[in-house]
Amino acid sequence: MITLKNPAQIAKMRSAGHLLYDVLESIREVIKAGESTAAIDVYAEEKIRRAGAIPSFLNYQGYPKSICASIDDEVVHGIPSDGAILKEGSILSVDCGLILDGWQADSAFTVGIGRISPEKEALIRVTEECFFLGAAAAIQGNRLGDVGNAVQKHAEAHGYGVVRELTGHGIGRSMHEDPSVPNYGLPGHGGRLKSGMVIAIEPMITLGSYHVMEMDDGWTIKTVDGSACSHYEHTVAITENGPELLTLPGYRFPG
Repeated sequence: MITLKNPAQIAKMRSAGHLLYDVLESIREVIKAGESTAAIDVYAEEKIRRAGAIPSFLNYQGYPKSICASIDDEVVHGIPSDGAILKEGSILSVDCGLILDGWQADSAFTVGIGRISPEKEALIRVTEECFFLGAAAAIQGNRLGDVGNAVQKHAEAHGYGVVRELTGHGIGRSMHEDPSVPNYGLPGHGGRLKSGMVIAIEPMITLGSYHVMEMDDGWTIKTVDGSACSHYEHTVAITENGPELLTLPGYRFPG
């Protein structure tokens, strides 16, 4: 069931989203070659708790950490560990969520470690472009297929794979609510977007095939062909005045 949020509830989610933005911006500053993903996780949890919030990933359905840290061919849900040391030339996707005053925020980004290849730079850039195109289509009266199609068309125009098995989602008091928000689809198809809906749009785009597999840890998802994957996500409110990126303060869509 889709739960519509009133303006006061969206204001609460906006506060959570702005806090998460600050946390993720600070995380960017500590990502470097030689750092472990476990150390980044500890840093993130401390930032969240010091701000009076709760890391929503920690212990969610048994997940053991506060962030997901996915390297190169890891699509999502990479578990931070002392043994996962960042290396020059890799890319790292960081996904993080928090709860503030009972309301959730969810966001993710991908960044290069030191100097990365032009192919990986382009993948990160296009993945972010896919998000903004999808989010721009998240207007009242449109359908979920319009959002997914905007993502899919842009990614595939660059020869990239669009992961199918994993999707965005509704969000509110719970991390995952209805509806599912695929990164592919047909214009004019799928559920209709209404003012008061809040969704997480999160393209997961690969340099190769879109097929993925789950690792033995029960969490980490990798590309089957070993190709690198980029992930970018924001929490988006559907309003009468257009989409609002709750986890990207001050952003205004062109036009």
